[in-house]
Amino acid sequence: MAGAQCCENPPELSASSGEGSVVESLGGLKAYITGSTDSKAAILFVSDVFGFEAPNLRKLADKIAAAGFYVVVPDFLNGDPFDPEKVTISTWLVNHGTDKAFEDAKLIVAALKGKGFSAVGAAGACWGAKIVVELGKAEEIKAAVFFHPSFVTVDDIKANKAHLAVLGAEIDQVTPPEVVKQFEEILSSKSEIDSFVKIFPGVAHGWTVRYDPNDEAAVKKAEEAHQDLLHWFVKHLK
Repeated sequence: MAGAQCCENPPELSASSGEGSVVESLGGLKAYITGSTDSKAAILFVSDVFGFEAPNLRKLADKIAAAGFYVVVPDFLNGDPFDPEKVTISTWLVNHGTDKAFEDAKLIVAALKGKGFSAVGAAGACWGAKIVVELGKAEEIKAAVFFHPSFVTVDDIKANKAHLAVLGAEIDQVTPPEVVKQFEEILSSKSEIDSFVKIFPGVAHGWTVRYDPNDEAAVKKAEEAHQDLLHWFVKHLK
């Protein structure tokens, strides 16, 4: 079942993880922030269903910040990340739709622009990719990156107006390689935007933020995707 794969390898959440800090309200949401406010470029990083306290997610946010970006990871889940021991993913999704998160995300982007960031991009993992593509369709952001997206459709890609990188997994029942290749065909026909599409061999859905930090091979595969993300944002936002 695709939904089951989406929720494999739940991380151990930690409110104290990361080198940044948590603010109680940015655009109306609690958020993890990292990076210098002196940067002219900001990245909105949208988590998967496990939320903004996931250590690997925050570690990646810190890595993006170290490359010269101001990074914001909002709590779009309002303190209620998915817990497979308490609820099914289908039930959880009823109360955590991407439509509301998209509206919240627009407020975050507005807050970032109001703080003087002249270039705003967005990255999203799994559930978060749907929010990011909606921002791209609405021309709220300049550049975007998806990791192993969920809920993103061919029509979403057709309507997207942001420079877009799609990083997919070879072993992915949620958005399988054949769908990612459809995304690539559409993006390659859109001369008004730049695009980059890559399917990583031998990895499964979630590999970029839900890897075992003690597994050297898994870390190496995740870091390859992280570098692709950094190159994309440096290219389009710096």
